[in-house]
Amino acid sequence: MAEAERIIGTPDTPDTAGDGQERERPDAGQAEAPERPRGKRRVAVLFVVAAIAYALDLASKMIVVAKLEHHEPIEIIGDWLRLAAIRNAGAAFGFGEAFTVIFTVIAAAVIVVIARLARKLYSLPWAIALGMLLGGALGNLTDRIFRSPGVFEGAVVDFIAPKHFAVFNLADSAIVCGGILIVLLSFRGLDPDGTVHRD
Repeated sequence: MAEAERIIGTPDTPDTAGDGQERERPDAGQAEAPERPRGKRRVAVLFVVAAIAYALDLASKMIVVAKLEHHEPIEIIGDWLRLAAIRNAGAAFGFGEAFTVIFTVIAAAVIVVIARLARKLYSLPWAIALGMLLGGALGNLTDRIFRSPGVFEGAVVDFIAPKHFAVFNLADSAIVCGGILIVLLSFRGLDPDGTVHRD
C-alpha cells in the first residue's frame, strides 16, 4: 500500500518525475514572499518632501527679511502668536549662540547621513520624516553659509514668535516634526528599509 502511494502520489506530497526527482512547482515559495516596495519611489518622496520644506523656508525668510525686519512685529493671534524677525546665531529655538560653526558642521553631517541612508530607503513614512529633516537642515544651513556675519557663521532668520516660547522658523518646524515622526516609527519597530522588527 505504501509503495502504491509512493508511485501514484498523494495531494500532501510533492509530485515526482519518473527519475525520482521532485518536480519544482512554478509558484513554490512565491506566495509567501512579500513584495518589497521600490526604493526609487521612496527616494523620490524623500527629495520631493525636502524640496518643498526647503522652498517654503527659503521663501518665508526672503519675505520676512524684505517686509518685516526692522519693523514692528505683526500680531496673528493677539500677543499669543506674532511674527517678529530676529537673527539667531545659535541652534534651533535660539540655543547655543556661541557654537555657530559647530552647529553648521552638525547640519552638514546630518545632510550627508540622510543622503547615504537614502540608498536603502524603502519605507514611505521614513522617506517623509527624513525629507522634513533634510529640508529643514538645508534651510538653516543656507542661512549659516550665506548670511552675515560670514560663511559658516551666518545668523539664521527666525520669525514665528509664540507667547512664552522661543522664536523659530519653518526649517525648525520641519526638523522637529521629522524628528518626532522618526521617534514614533522607531517605537513601532519600522526600519528605513521597510522591515519591521520586534524586540
